[in-house]
Parts: sequence; C-alpha cells; structure tokens
Amino acid sequence: MKHSIKKIFQNINLYMFFVTMIAFIAMIFTLEQQLSFEKVNNLNKQKKIVDSLTKLQKDDIEIALIQFNGKSTQLHQEIDKLRNLYKYDYIDQFLFNHDKEYLADLDKLSNLTTLFNERAHNYYVEDKNDKLRAEAKEDLESAFQEINQHINNMLLRNITYNQEKFYVMKMTTIVSFIVIFLLTLWYRKRLYYIYKDIEFLYQIEKNKMNYDIYTLEADAIAMRMNRKSVVTDNPSMTDPVTGINNHKGMLNAYSSKKNLKDSNFTSVTLIEIDNFSKTKRAFTQELTQTILKKVAYTISLHEQAVDVIARTDYNQFTLILSRTSKEQSFKDVDLIRQSISELKFNVAGKGAVTITVSGGFVIKPNNTNLEEALRQAKEILQFAKTTGTNRILQQRDLAERHM
Repeated sequence: MKHSIKKIFQNINLYMFFVTMIAFIAMIFTLEQQLSFEKVNNLNKQKKIVDSLTKLQKDDIEIALIQFNGKSTQLHQEIDKLRNLYKYDYIDQFLFNHDKEYLADLDKLSNLTTLFNERAHNYYVEDKNDKLRAEAKEDLESAFQEINQHINNMLLRNITYNQEKFYVMKMTTIVSFIVIFLLTLWYRKRLYYIYKDIEFLYQIEKNKMNYDIYTLEADAIAMRMNRKSVVTDNPSMTDPVTGINNHKGMLNAYSSKKNLKDSNFTSVTLIEIDNFSKTKRAFTQELTQTILKKVAYTISLHEQAVDVIARTDYNQFTLILSRTSKEQSFKDVDLIRQSISELKFNVAGKGAVTITVSGGFVIKPNNTNLEEALRQAKEILQFAKTTGTNRILQQRDLAERHM
C-alpha cells in the first residue's frame, strides 16, 4: 500500500502542533515554579520583618514608632502580593483545587499580622508599669510564635503543593518524551522514504529500476515520466503498429494504476474508426497503418498519468479515463473524437480523406469489473454505429432507444 505525501505532511503538521502544546505546558509549569519561589521568598521576608519588630530599640520611642509603622504596613503589603501572585497560579487553582485552603491561610495570616501589630504597638508605645510591661512582652512573644508558626506551616504546605505539581510534571514529561520520541522516529522514517522517492525520480542513470516507490504522488509522477516504459519494455503488451497498449497491456496497466484514482470517476469508452473494417479495406496497408498510428497519437495527447489507452481490435481503441466528474470525463472523450475528425489524409484518386470515429461511453461503478464495463461500452458502440458516424453515445442514449 502506497502512502500519500499530503496525508504525511498533514500528520506532521498535527505532530508539530502537539509538540508546541507540550512546550507550552512545560512553560506554564516553569512559570508556576517561579511563582512558588516568589511565595517562599515572600514568606521568608515576612518572617524576618516579624522578627525585626520584636527587636526594636526603645531608647528613642519616636524612631521606634517610625520603624514599627513602616514595617507593620509592609507586612500587609506582602500579604497582598501573595494574593496577587496566586491569581496567576492557574494550575494550582484548576488542577489541584488548593485555592480555598491557600486563601484561608492568607486570611489567617492577615488576622495574625493585625494581632501581632497591635501587641507590638502596645509593647513599644503604651506607658506601663513593670507588671503590665511584662504582660505586654509576653503577649508579643505569644503573637510572634503564632504568626511565625503559621508562616512555617504555609511554607510546609507550599512544599507539599510543589511535590504534587512535580509528580504531574514528571509523568507528563516522561509520557511526552516517549510519544515525541516514537513520533519523531515514525515521521523521520517517512520523510526518509519521501526523500528516496525524490532521489529515484531525480536519477539520471536508470540504475534503480527495481526500486519500490513509497508514495502515491511519486508513483504518479514516475508513471507520467515513463508513460510508455511498461509497454515498451514488454513487447507482448504492446500493439506493434501503434506502439500503445494491446488488450493484455491494457489490463496490466489498468491493474497497476487503479489504486491511484482516489475518488475520481472512471470511464470506459470503446471507439471505432468509421468505415474502416478489416474485411472491407478502403486503403492500402501502408496508409492504414499510418491512419492507425495517427489516431493512436491523437488519443495519447489527451492521456493523463492515471489513464489507460489501448488498441484492442483492428479498428477499435479503448480509453479508460479517470476524471473528477462524469461530465469532465465525457467532455474529454468527445474532445478526442473532435481531434480525430480534424485529421486529413491524402489518398491517391480521392484527395483529402477525413477520419471519424464512433464510440460507446460508460461510467464504471466501483462494484463493477472492467470486463462488464467493456461489455456495456461495446453494446452502446453497436447502437451508435446504427445511428450514423462521428458520434459518442452514452448509456442514457441506449436507454432512450428502449423507451
């Protein structure tokens, strides 16, 4: 079975899109990891700020108050940064559903920060006796321990989140690598065969005659380039007078080309030179052969790579054409008839003689074999000969006769 270059490149296009999507997913995971690092840095920064707020110097209360206000405000700003960062953590939100837990942690951190700031402010600013100062310091240390412990818990949970992401990323990477590796080998092999086909078509010396063509398109090009190589190489399949296929060559050529027709319509036409029978020879043998050669040559001018033409009787030619529509197929057959009718031959004593043909045209269904299509074409041809000359009739013309 030959492969289509078009389909191969369509699949490669999908493969490249797949690789692009994998690269995009890898980029998303990388950016998510960067967000995780920023969260960790932010939480560690908050721990340092909280720790520094417990160690302000009380010698100059005004300076201590300025430092306290700045750092306490910065704590809430850092929490807001964490909220904004999480808006872009799409994988964590939609794949792992940690959003409720994480946002609850941020709310708790915000409340603990507010409590810590109040107790720190109470410790540094309010005038107290020794007993109240000791209680304020104890409250501050308690608040410090709570907020510090909560930040540590958030850091541990962040490690757990990262472990979940890493597992998914690891499995995605492994599966993607295996798929991409296998597909790369697969398409590398196909591109190699396409290159070998091109190399075969490009060769100057015919030293690869036994090469098995891999693609449909290269096979069609090879047939077009060497349209007559099959019949030339095998004399038993060649009509000795015209140089085109005989009946045996026609069957062989049709068998080798029928897989190239894709969804086209296949027509079978049997044409016969009018008033040109074997029993009633109107011309000399030399002129007869000249006429047959000229008719065969005229037909071959309209032949395409997937077509098959043959001389199948003394004055009969068979045309097996593949076209995109039934109308186009009949139009091409009728064009061949017109081209033949324009041929003129000088005959001694008769002057210029015009050659015409009559024919029977049928569309061969896929479920009908070639022999049956030839039989139907011959029946239509016999009817066409009774209606005059220089005409190509179809099945509908034969049906009208029976009505």
